[in-house]
Amino acid sequence: MKKVEAIIRHFKLEDVKNALSEQGILGMTITEVRGFGRQKGHTEMYRGTEYAVDFVPKVKIEVAVTDALLKGVLDTIMRTAQTGQIGDGKIFVTDLAETIRIRTGENGEDALK
Repeated sequence: MKKVEAIIRHFKLEDVKNALSEQGILGMTITEVRGFGRQKGHTEMYRGTEYAVDFVPKVKIEVAVTDALLKGVLDTIMRTAQTGQIGDGKIFVTDLAETIRIRTGENGEDALK
């Protein structure tokens, strides 16, 4: 099992969510985050004064998947979140040692169904 964390642009969230749902992904966690990479923030005007925004707002999607679904999930996120511009985001994949559904006590892949 793997945990996929994708940092994407806000306006791509619905597209990614719908595409993952079509792939059979039954649940995900969404968090509003801020950060910077190559994009390095931007400047904005507020009441006639320009100021720097160092951390760019993004959305983090977290999904736990079986090894069999991993490639499809990664391809789906790449295809739907990509604009071709700096700041499209990143995807991180980590191993899950264990997954447990609290309500029933199911563990492993059964907890993901």
